[in-house]
Amino acid sequence: MQLLHIDSAITGPQSVSRQLSREAVDAWVAAHPGTQVSYLDLAADAPGHLTQDALSLRVPPAGAFSPAQLRENAVTERLLAQFLAADVVVIGAPFYNFSIPTQLKAWIDRLAQPGRTFRYTANGPEGLAAGKTVIVALSRGGVYSTSEGGRAMEHQESYLQTVFGFFGITDVRFVRAEGVALGADGRNEALANAARDIRRHTQGAANEAQVAQVA
Repeated sequence: MQLLHIDSAITGPQSVSRQLSREAVDAWVAAHPGTQVSYLDLAADAPGHLTQDALSLRVPPAGAFSPAQLRENAVTERLLAQFLAADVVVIGAPFYNFSIPTQLKAWIDRLAQPGRTFRYTANGPEGLAAGKTVIVALSRGGVYSTSEGGRAMEHQESYLQTVFGFFGITDVRFVRAEGVALGADGRNEALANAARDIRRHTQGAANEAQVAQVA
């Protein structure tokens, strides 16, 4: 089993999402011995944002690729191959200005390739990356999930659910730590809730696999 671990927070060791993504990976590996883990730190090694050259993989030029287009295509192919090879993807995704870090968005933009992660059919778009499990470790300074107004402002979990669903991934699990900036009690409660999410999303999966093997 191949697991791709991705972090995107820019705050280094102080990052809650980095802490949670590491705990989720450790819990998954403990429950699934033999899992091979690869790591991508988007804060340190983010792809460039989309440019006309980066779009050349989707829209082939009339002539030969330029050197800039070849460089951008190589970056996209590397990220696509890494993602498509993974059975499980664990992502640390902090909440920045009501959404996700631009580094994480740039990575997703590289994955969104017609014919690779999705295609258009007579019946509408079809995802091509089905069969993966995605676990997203979310961190938020405030609380957004418990009110209509908060949910309307949240474009982090909702966006990631949508885009991975568009890629055909139906098994998207969220570890949510919100309220981490609301004092010590709020932070402790957020981390405790996230720890429960991690146990449910990793150990529960192992138990289901064992039941399936017995059956």
